[in-house]
Amino acid sequence: MAKKENPVVETTDLSVEEKLKALFSLQSIDSQIDNIIKLRGELPLEVQDLEDEVMGLETRYHKYLDEIKNLEQKVSGKKIEIKKAEDLIKKYTEQQSNVRNNREYDAINKEIEFQQLEIQLCEKHIKEFNTQIEQLKNESTVTKETLEKRKADLELKRKELAEIIEETQKEEEQLREQSLNLEKLIEPRLLTAYKRIRKNARNGLAVVKVQRDACGGCFAKIPPQRQLEIRSRKKIIVCEYCGRILIDPEL
Repeated sequence: MAKKENPVVETTDLSVEEKLKALFSLQSIDSQIDNIIKLRGELPLEVQDLEDEVMGLETRYHKYLDEIKNLEQKVSGKKIEIKKAEDLIKKYTEQQSNVRNNREYDAINKEIEFQQLEIQLCEKHIKEFNTQIEQLKNESTVTKETLEKRKADLELKRKELAEIIEETQKEEEQLREQSLNLEKLIEPRLLTAYKRIRKNARNGLAVVKVQRDACGGCFAKIPPQRQLEIRSRKKIIVCEYCGRILIDPEL
């Protein structure tokens, strides 16, 4: 005969008091997880911001290098044009001694003048390109220095974050497992309400004790009759002002 499995406790079988206890236990564990996350502080965001900044600086730096390379190629091209013009001037100058009339002489002379103008124009462009190259080199140097500093900052922040995560990871994993196990005991509708309240609460508290006749979340006064209902643990009661779930401190 097959062995009968242990029956699974349905969440609907829990009494209101048991539901409140489960909710309070879940809140306690989730608050511990919140504290671990707070311990990390702004480090994850700082690391992300630095990673984005480093990526942007690297892109800018390589863009400068590409622009410098492009301008250097243009300078080389203009130097080649100057060499060709000089060769033509030499050639035309040699031809001038063999001309047969003034017309040919004037034509060759115009070609020489044109090539001289081409040389002057190329030299002007080379000067402009070299000025741009110098500016880009200065900007790239500043960008590289900033990049190296940001990389060092990023490495430091990553190390800090890694140390904190290493110290708290095991504890956080255990707490999250406990949190998931407790969530299984709470009916979906109530769990959804708990998560919604917790998300909207500034301090992440969805379940609070009644303290000194007031809500432990917003500190609004709770009427005596309402406190009796909370102590009776017969139904889920929320704060009329902040919407948090209220529990008896003795629970």
